[in-house]
Amino acid sequence: MNMLEVIALHAADAERAEEGGADRIELLGSVDEGGLSPEPALVDKVRRATSIQVRPMVRLRPGFGTDGGEAVRLKGLISSYLDAGADGVVLGFLNGHTGIDVEVVTELLDSGEWPWTFHRAVDHCLDQDAAWQTLLTLPRLDAVLTAGSVRGVEHGLDDLIDRARTHTAAARLIMAGGGLEAEHVPWLVRAGVRAFHIGSPARPGGSWKAYVDAGLVRTWRSLVDDTIAHERNRTA
Repeated sequence: MNMLEVIALHAADAERAEEGGADRIELLGSVDEGGLSPEPALVDKVRRATSIQVRPMVRLRPGFGTDGGEAVRLKGLISSYLDAGADGVVLGFLNGHTGIDVEVVTELLDSGEWPWTFHRAVDHCLDQDAAWQTLLTLPRLDAVLTAGSVRGVEHGLDDLIDRARTHTAAARLIMAGGGLEAEHVPWLVRAGVRAFHIGSPARPGGSWKAYVDAGLVRTWRSLVDDTIAHERNRTA
């Protein structure tokens, strides 16, 4: 399935993303520090404004670490999001060795059957191969938001392409995002990537002060779908 996910900060963003053809919203309360959690009331507003999938960010502070006390709070936040109509969540935590914090993540996943996204914390892992081996064992994970590099897709493109080409299971999970540009899409599609994530490219002038623009989203929708269709025809 082709996937286009758009970052939303408001209900108006979600409405316009859906109008432009987005499949899913990543809902943030703030773009600070790479994205922080929204209030449950915002999830409710967005759910009422759109029929497409909504996944709020589960992250309350800078960095990718947490502790037992905060984990309890995060579990409560997830429950509130689901009660407000979220289809799943976006989360990801690392341990002190910059590896996937399996203990915390599995604790947060303990209840329910909802799908979820592991966010760009993966790009900060010291051992990428080990991180991906771990991710592939986690239950209900259906997307990994990654740029292939902490510096964005421009610098991580080769790594993303290599991982997608050599690991079919990883290719099915990769959602490319973080400085994604239109010129990257054909290379990623050819490698097997079918999911893409945009934030500022969906806004006029790339400004976070502007609302999502349906026309810009529609341009990306066409780019993704047309590129994937062309690749299928090429390999048929």
